[in-house]
Amino acid sequence: MMMKRLFTLLCALTLACAAEAKTVEAASPGGNLRLAVDVSDRITYDLWSGEDKILENCTLSLTLADRTLGEKPRLRSVKRSSADEVLERRNPTKNASVRNRYNAVRLNFAGGYAVEFRLFDDGAAYRFVTSLPGEVEVMGEACRLGFPAGSEAWLSEVDGFRSMYEEPYTRVATAEYDSTDRMSYLPVLVGMPGGKKVLPAESDVRDYPCMFVRGDGAGGFESLFPRVPKEYAPAGDRNLKIVAEEPYIARTQGTRTFPWRVAVVAEKDAALLENELVWLLAEPAADADWEWVKPGLVSWDWWNGMRLTGVDFRAGRNTESYRYYIDFAARYGIPYIIMDEGWSASTTDVFHPNPDLDLQELIAYGRERNVQIVLWLTWLAVEKDMDRLFATLEEWGIPGVKIDFMDRSDQWMVGYYERVMKCAARHRLFVDMHGSYTPKGLCRTYPNLLTYEGVLGMEQGARCKPENSNWLPFIRNAVGPMDFTPGSMFSAQPEDNCSTGANPMGTGTRAYQMALYVVFESPLQMLADNPVLYRREHPCTEFLAAVPTTWDSLRVLRAACGREVVVARRKGDKWYVGGITNDRPYTTEIALDFLPAGRTFTMTSFEDGVNADLQATDYRKRVREVDASTVVKVEMVRNGGWAAVIE
Repeated sequence: MMMKRLFTLLCALTLACAAEAKTVEAASPGGNLRLAVDVSDRITYDLWSGEDKILENCTLSLTLADRTLGEKPRLRSVKRSSADEVLERRNPTKNASVRNRYNAVRLNFAGGYAVEFRLFDDGAAYRFVTSLPGEVEVMGEACRLGFPAGSEAWLSEVDGFRSMYEEPYTRVATAEYDSTDRMSYLPVLVGMPGGKKVLPAESDVRDYPCMFVRGDGAGGFESLFPRVPKEYAPAGDRNLKIVAEEPYIARTQGTRTFPWRVAVVAEKDAALLENELVWLLAEPAADADWEWVKPGLVSWDWWNGMRLTGVDFRAGRNTESYRYYIDFAARYGIPYIIMDEGWSASTTDVFHPNPDLDLQELIAYGRERNVQIVLWLTWLAVEKDMDRLFATLEEWGIPGVKIDFMDRSDQWMVGYYERVMKCAARHRLFVDMHGSYTPKGLCRTYPNLLTYEGVLGMEQGARCKPENSNWLPFIRNAVGPMDFTPGSMFSAQPEDNCSTGANPMGTGTRAYQMALYVVFESPLQMLADNPVLYRREHPCTEFLAAVPTTWDSLRVLRAACGREVVVARRKGDKWYVGGITNDRPYTTEIALDFLPAGRTFTMTSFEDGVNADLQATDYRKRVREVDASTVVKVEMVRNGGWAAVIE
C-alpha cells in the first residue's frame, strides 16, 4: 500500500512539473537545429540553425467552433521519441533509399489535443493531434512564421484562393510584406541575411484545405485557408463557380492528425534539392501491390497542336495522326502517348471517343508496339461518374489518366484528390494531376499519383522563362514531382520567343531543354514537342528517350538559387548530368569522382554551341572517354544548359 501511495505521489509530481513547464527544448539528431517551445498564454516557438535564429516568435493555434486549441494552453505532459531508419521509395525522384532520422517531442495539453514537433537535420515540422468526440468544425488555423530582420522571400502570388498555381516568382522583403499585398500558395522560399534559407511547406494534407500565406506587417507570414464551399453555380464545361461558403475551413473527425507545417532548412542551396521532408512526413502507402504502377516518358499532343508535316494524311485528332504518335513512341522506346483534350466526343461525354478516331483500334495498335495510351479528362467529367468511368478505362486497357482544371484547394477539393486516387488504384490507373495545387505528400500515400502540374511550365509559351524556371528546383520541385512539360526542339532566347499554335517555342537553348530532363523531377515526364521535330533532331531525341524518370541516387554538384544548378543522377550503372543557368553565361568544372574507380566510361554530352546565345537551337554533341579522375569543364551561354550521359 505504501509503495502504491509513493507511486501515485511521484505521478502527481511529474504531472505538476509538466504543467508548470514553460519552455520545452529539442534538437535535431546532428544537433545543428535547435527548437525552443514556449507555453504561456499561447504556444510559440523559435528555431535555430547553428548560432543563427532562423524562425522567431512563431505562433500556432487551431480554432474550433467552441474554443481555440493553443489559447491559454495547459501542458499535461511531454513525450520524446526518435527514429532512424532507411525507407525504400516507390517512384524515387532523388534517391531510391531515404534515411528517416529525426527527434520528436510531443506536448500533450488538457482538452484532448497535442502538438507534435519533429526535428530533422535539414528541417523541422509540427502538427496538431486531436482526440475529440464526433466531428468538429475548424473555423481557422493560425500558423505565424517570423523571420530575422533583413530576410527576403520568393513568392508565387495570387489574387485569391481560386488559382491555377502558375504564377511566376516575385521577390519581396519580408519587412515590407503585409496583409494588403497578394497572398501566396506554398511552398515559398525565404533567404536570411547570412545566406541560409528556409522553405515553408506542408505535408500530409488530407480532409483539410491547403495553406496560403501573406505578410503580417511585422516581418513574418500569417496563414490563410479557403473555406468549405456551400453552393455552386455552373461555370462552363470544366469548372464550377462557388457562390456561397460555409463559415468554417473544415468539418472533420475530432480524432485525427492534422497537416504538418514544414520548414526545410538549408545552410547551402544544394540542400533544398536534396531534401525529402514532404515525402517523409506523408502517410505511407497501404501495404498493397503497387507493382503495376509504371513511370515513364510520354509523348504529348496538345502543346504542339498535332501539326504534322511530311505525311500523306490530314493531321488532327484522328486515327492516322495517333498512329503516327504511336509509331514515333515505339521507335524510341517511349512507353506512353497522351491523348489530350479532343479525344472524346466532348469534354462532358467521355464514354464515347471522338468519331474521327477509332480508340479501340489505336489501343490495339499501341499494344502491339509496347505503347499505351493515357487519356485527358476534366475533373468535372471524372466526378460525374468516377467509378463507372475508371472501370470503363480499365476495361479498355488504359493505364492512366491526366485530370485537369481543379484550380482549387479547399477541403472538398483536397478530398476529391484522395477519392480519385483510391478509385484509380482500384482500377489500376495512374494519375497526372494537371491544373492542380502543389504536392503535399499524397504521392507517397498513393504511389499511382505520379506527378502534379502546379507550376508555370513550358505550355505557357513566352511566359515560361529561365529567369523563373531556374527557381523551380529550389522551390516547387523541392516538395514533389512536377509536370513542367519540357522538350522544345524549337528553342529560343527570351527576346525571340514568339510562340504560336503552329510553331510553339520553348525559351532556353536546345541544351537547356535537354538538361531539364535531368534537373527537373517527374516520374511521368512529357516529351512536349512535335514528333516530326523529334524525328528530325534524332541525336537529341535518342538522348531524351533514354533519360530515366525515376532514379537511384542524386548528387548536387553546383547550386545557386535561381541562377544555376548542375546535378548528377544515377540509374543502375549509368549516370546522367544536367546543368542550367539563367540570363548570364556560366562556366564551372565538375569532378567525376562519383564514378567507380578503376573503370573507363564513355561520356556523351550535349552542349551549347558557340552561337547559342544568338540562335538557341545551336548545340554540339561530344563523345569522350572519362573516369573517376576526370574533371570536366562545363560552359553554358545565357539561358543555356549542359546535358550528358556517362556509361
